[in-house]
Amino acid sequence: MCFSNVLPWLLFFFFFFFLLLQNGNATEEIQTYIIHLDHSLKPSTFSTQEFWHRSILKSLSSPAAGDDDMLLYTYNHVMHGFSARLTQSQLSEIENSPAHLATYRESFGKLFTTHSPRFLGLNRNHGLWPTASYGEGMIIGIIDTGIWPESESFNDKGMPLVPPTWKGKCENGTDFSQVNCNRKLIGARSFSKGLKAAGRKINPEYDYDSARDFFGHGTHTASTAAGSLVEGVNHFGYARGTARGIAPGAHVAMYKVLFATDTTETAATDVLAGMDQAIADGVDIMSLSLGFLQTPYFNDVIAIGALSAIEKGIFVVCAAGNDGSYGSINNGAPWITTVGAGTMDRTFTATLTLDDGLTVEGISYFPESVYITDAPLYYGQGNESKAICYRGALNKSEVHGKLVFCDNTTETDVEGQKEELQRVGAYGGIFMTDLSLLQPEDYSIPCLVLTTASGANLRSHLTNTTKVKSIKFISTNLGVKPAPQVAFFSSKGPDPINPGILKPDILAPGVDVLAAIAPNKPYMDIGKYDLATDYALYSGTSMATPHVAGLAALVKKVHTSWSPAAIRSSIMTTAYVVDNTHSVIRDQWTGLPGTPLHFGAGHISPNKALNPGLIYDMGFQDYVNFLCTLGYSKKQMSTVIRRSEWNCSKEQSELNYPSFIAVFNQTVYPATKKFNRVVTNVGNDTSVYGATVEIFPPAQGLRITVDPDTLLFTQRNEKQYFSLTVEIAANTTEPVYGFVKWRDQRNQFTVSSPVVVITV
Repeated sequence: MCFSNVLPWLLFFFFFFFLLLQNGNATEEIQTYIIHLDHSLKPSTFSTQEFWHRSILKSLSSPAAGDDDMLLYTYNHVMHGFSARLTQSQLSEIENSPAHLATYRESFGKLFTTHSPRFLGLNRNHGLWPTASYGEGMIIGIIDTGIWPESESFNDKGMPLVPPTWKGKCENGTDFSQVNCNRKLIGARSFSKGLKAAGRKINPEYDYDSARDFFGHGTHTASTAAGSLVEGVNHFGYARGTARGIAPGAHVAMYKVLFATDTTETAATDVLAGMDQAIADGVDIMSLSLGFLQTPYFNDVIAIGALSAIEKGIFVVCAAGNDGSYGSINNGAPWITTVGAGTMDRTFTATLTLDDGLTVEGISYFPESVYITDAPLYYGQGNESKAICYRGALNKSEVHGKLVFCDNTTETDVEGQKEELQRVGAYGGIFMTDLSLLQPEDYSIPCLVLTTASGANLRSHLTNTTKVKSIKFISTNLGVKPAPQVAFFSSKGPDPINPGILKPDILAPGVDVLAAIAPNKPYMDIGKYDLATDYALYSGTSMATPHVAGLAALVKKVHTSWSPAAIRSSIMTTAYVVDNTHSVIRDQWTGLPGTPLHFGAGHISPNKALNPGLIYDMGFQDYVNFLCTLGYSKKQMSTVIRRSEWNCSKEQSELNYPSFIAVFNQTVYPATKKFNRVVTNVGNDTSVYGATVEIFPPAQGLRITVDPDTLLFTQRNEKQYFSLTVEIAANTTEPVYGFVKWRDQRNQFTVSSPVVVITV
């Protein structure tokens, strides 16, 4: 073949190969990234960060779209940077810029999902509520699923005018407009660009493309933190009474960042945008009942955003998570107040009476205010001594229309057994377990859960001819013991990112909390009927978090100059660790006494938090000094503190935290660790405090000493230093702990801090 014949083929293949290359570039995958930049390198020609960011995007080669499509958010407060949709090639161009500090690939997080004010000792006539004017003038920013503005919990009757410092607004959107806001709900915005960029479509049948709440979670947390007084609320007859938030006089601002898509997730870009806007708007408290996978602080968008808020004096409180196991803490950065969930002294029960007169009581949330009478009871067939209720185990012809006593229930399979009863058309179920994982919405047929002791008593009375004479539902019992307990689902320490900071910080009510929800969809179904409600019982560290947000608003209202660390200290050092049986707060799952890895400093005690006597205070520089000890690179440090230059103090790098945890990783014992702390007198002008040490259990080889053990104060705001030394005699497989308590000479104040020892 001559050259003249080959050339056309060579040109054809060259052109074909060129098209393949172009096609490969054109289809390069696009991802969402958060880009953190060094603000000091912004050219002076750009008047705003957003102009700079758009210029960066316009300068990229081979843009996949216009910069208006690429740019999602500009961040001005939580960090200096932006989020955008980029190809890997475009990202590489940005990362080669001297101004680039860090890149975060889009990630997705999840939610941590009338009586509690009374349980917490809040009273209209005395104590924290009237002293703090119910939190009047405070603004609580809720980062959540949105809000149902028509709920009575957000009526503004008696509310003061919107604070002049407020810069926020109510955005127009699907079924939401500015007229939905008032003097209670003063701001509402939604952030969904990150979710949409990731292909998570907001289906109008399942959510609103606005700040309106579809899921109900955000309405619940907002009303728990700052809901107005609403009389006559209940959960289908249970928990009847008056609903009110912990800070009912406070204003609410909602930042919707989570939408009910097919995955029900929240994008990091959207959460960061919500936090950024909350800072700009001027909130006093920021509450987040959601989280992401645990990661070092320089990759943790909530930690980075929270530190920016703390620097501006905003108190940030986050949920610890619902994973339940040790080392599963979320949101454990030391500048965040991390909250675990506890039970209250309230249960909801039904009473069952047999035809022979035996009466037993069990847990139930079945929404019926009628008696069940003369119902046949199934307990095995023929010579069988018990009913096995595993999936597929029951015969429909034997149990249809009957109450079934399931004799093989465990904590983890009670929901599956309930579903088995529904499958075969049973009238209802009786389960036997000391810990029920059934949620209120799971009671779609008449059910009650007996303790093993009550169940054994019932079993001894059963025969093939036994009938249930009656079951009476809707009983609300107060003063139940033991309470509080650490909820079985509440995440426990140590913090996997930094075990040297004791987390959670505090425990608050998080089980069966009654608050407002969105009434736009069925809450549950009973047979052929769908039931909706505007108030419901929810459980989770999500529910515990707004309790602390409301409490922080009350404390901040009284102590306007206190830092977020001072407010947290007052909440932690006045907490209690003894339940209403005078025993250490127990773990609901095991029934055994808990430790500070379960409950942190203890359960919140709002009235005492108002006047703690002494506080452990910290400022932004203290957190910088702490970060300097973690071995972060210059870029990693810059991403957390949003600065290109900083000073690391060599004198004080240890955080002045109101709790202590000593982590030993060695083979030679005894071993010691020394802590240094400073306390500030916020009580009486002249006070003398003495230190006492309590150790649990006492015979574990733990020794705690305090030097000096007496502190003399001659004026308010005076500071005194002390050191605490922990000595452990031998390696131990279980955490051992104690408390150091400072008491003044008048016995007016007790300032308590947990001291925990763990060995690795």
